[in-house]
Amino acid sequence: MTEQPERTNAPPVLALMGSPRRGGNTDLLLGEFLDGADEQGVGTEVVAVAELVISPCRERYTCLDTGRCDLEDDMTPLYDRLIQAQVVVVATPIFFYGPTAQIKAVMDRCQALWCRKYHLKRPLDRTPGQGYLISVAATNGRRLFDGLLLTIRYFFNVLDLKLDGQLLVRGADLAGDVLKQPEALTQARELGRAAAAFVRASQGL
Repeated sequence: MTEQPERTNAPPVLALMGSPRRGGNTDLLLGEFLDGADEQGVGTEVVAVAELVISPCRERYTCLDTGRCDLEDDMTPLYDRLIQAQVVVVATPIFFYGPTAQIKAVMDRCQALWCRKYHLKRPLDRTPGQGYLISVAATNGRRLFDGLLLTIRYFFNVLDLKLDGQLLVRGADLAGDVLKQPEALTQARELGRAAAAFVRASQGL
């Protein structure tokens, strides 16, 4: 039997803002992405993950039997939103060559969905969608984003999302540094427009 998430009229584009800093470089780029989607008439929703209470996975293994996590916190309603959204965009700065702890907690808690799909053989009740990644780093290392890209692809795979676009920005540390890279702001808005085009096409608009 397939899990049936509660149906809502939630916007089709869900953004996970993973930076603990409001108004910083990650937030600015995500804002451009969302503006690009909004200007095409596609609704968006932003979840500031750092402002939620989401416990790390505690490896209780109840999800192996139920396909659900038995921890009750702000992750509980987020599961349905992740499944319902046609587009999920993850925005995170790089911390030690990976995502922030706040975003990683969301990813790790999606082990419950992995168990549902692959262990219990109960597919998610959704049509395949698209995933986007926005990431900002202070330094310029050649392999700076390699770990994040591996993790995000696996995360999106669990959600039946294809990584369809990414914006990886180096050399932006202090809040507002990304404003010195106007091409990055333009690229973020273009990604939002592409996401909106996918949503409109899937809805026959």
